[in-house]
Amino acid sequence: MPLKVWQHLLKKGTQILRESNLKQFPKISSVSSVGGGPIGGGWAAHFLAKGLKVKSYLHDKNEEKLFLNIVESAWQSLMQIGLKKNASLNNLEITYDLEHALSGTDFVQESIPEVLSIKQQFYKSIDTLLDEKIVIASSTSGLMISDITKKCQTAFRAVVGHPFNPPYLLPLVEIVAGEKTKPEVIAWTEGFYGYFDKVPIVLKKEIPGFIATRLQEALWREALHMVKNDEATPEQIDLALINGPAPRMAIQGQCMAFHVACGEGGMATNLDQFGPALELPWTRLKAPELDQVLRDKMVKGCNEMAGSKTFQELVADRDKAIVGILKSLKN
Repeated sequence: MPLKVWQHLLKKGTQILRESNLKQFPKISSVSSVGGGPIGGGWAAHFLAKGLKVKSYLHDKNEEKLFLNIVESAWQSLMQIGLKKNASLNNLEITYDLEHALSGTDFVQESIPEVLSIKQQFYKSIDTLLDEKIVIASSTSGLMISDITKKCQTAFRAVVGHPFNPPYLLPLVEIVAGEKTKPEVIAWTEGFYGYFDKVPIVLKKEIPGFIATRLQEALWREALHMVKNDEATPEQIDLALINGPAPRMAIQGQCMAFHVACGEGGMATNLDQFGPALELPWTRLKAPELDQVLRDKMVKGCNEMAGSKTFQELVADRDKAIVGILKSLKN
């Protein structure tokens, strides 16, 4: 995690901890991962790599072999990245008893099937099975936490903690509050994920699909349109992404890439010059109206991200990093 981001989270976390009874991050030693699929297994591997004890709840004993395969496979990559002190697969406990899985834990990551009725029933059960001081985060990729916790009496400690797959490698976690989530719970959750080497983003409001998934789905819809209309093959689409925007996106997101692409004028030049092209039939997705408010928001946001760096410095940073990525892909 970038030092600047970590310092921000540490400062915020310290302030929140003084004002709440939530556990301090350095004292967290045990977490619970609920769900035996790729996301549940991936989360378990991530927390194990951070030196934590993990109790993983599986619904069915038939899930154990696949679950262990996920964890053990993830461990091979995690060893190359680097493990924290005391990190060990021996710290994993698999259980089929939900009450046991939730007892004595410091945090719960829920990754059960994306079926609203199943999630609602599960969150109803935590009222009696999980200490109300313990935060629980759902890995849901699109459901609203307010809907998930409709039958839950302790919804104030429930949040969305949506990872990007695989959660043991990709650092992003999107955090979303529900209608009843306490502000200190959101702040604590942001600090918690940051402390254990994730890059958390707290969304301003509940929206379907959150941020990253919606952006990914935009690409996916366009790909399906092009394949359906015989305009491109799946291979061509993937080659275009891998050898075009993908390496650059590892360094700059879409907004900063366009901010730097148009020279000294930045995003202002980009929108003023190419804005009308949004109305061209390049895409099957309906573009938003580029009014003055949207233009100014984009320009302001990109200028803030660029900070005091000059155009030349931004280009140099981008190109140096992209070269490094391209070299690594050849190995």
